Amino acid sequence: METEIHCIPLGFDNCYVLRHSGVVVVDAGQPNRIQSFCRSLDRLGIRATDVNLILLTHAHWDHMGSAAAIKEYTGAPLAVHESEVDWVVDGSPPLPPGITTWGRLFMGVHRLFTPLIDVTATEVEISLSGLTWSLEEFGVPGKVIHTPGHSRGSVSVVLDTGQAFVGDLAMNRFPLTLRPSLSILGDDRGRIVASWREVLRHGVKTIYPAHGKPFPAKAIRESSRPD
Repeated sequence: METEIHCIPLGFDNCYVLRHSGVVVVDAGQPNRIQSFCRSLDRLGIRATDVNLILLTHAHWDHMGSAAAIKEYTGAPLAVHESEVDWVVDGSPPLPPGITTWGRLFMGVHRLFTPLIDVTATEVEISLSGLTWSLEEFGVPGKVIHTPGHSRGSVSVVLDTGQAFVGDLAMNRFPLTLRPSLSILGDDRGRIVASWREVLRHGVKTIYPAHGKPFPAKAIRESSRPD
């Protein structure tokens, strides 16, 4: 039995629902997207109580925006890397800096709209520490690995069958990028490259970014750096 992969757009972000013997939700999209999430689960034939875990690849506003509402709807625990728990609990995530010329311009415009963003704070039930965590107990054959660079607590989900859900470690959507590439935004360019190599080390075949469509892992060379 292969793990089902379902993409639910929640604003500019992709939320992924992984279903095997259990259900894991990866990322919670932008604020006020709970109705889209509920309708999508209904179409998939997944009950709210089927969800075993909500996992954030990182705690920027566009990935945690509907986390509180999804938690309330499903009753599932929320997992976040320990270094970003405070961002969720306080409802005050920072914005990532740009690490390419276009990234810096993009964030310059984005900051103009920051005062309009309202993120609902919520509690975090599972604080991830260490480097690797299994998803087996939540009914999905795979693991979570620490992949910092875009943010200090960024993580990626790697399924045993070779699919990786990398949050903003890589991107594939206009206006962020025109083709699959490493993130144009982040804390540390070198750590993004190192994290990408770590993802590839796990034998990943297909990348599922938070922004854009899936693409073959080989579309980004192991030695690539953001342009």
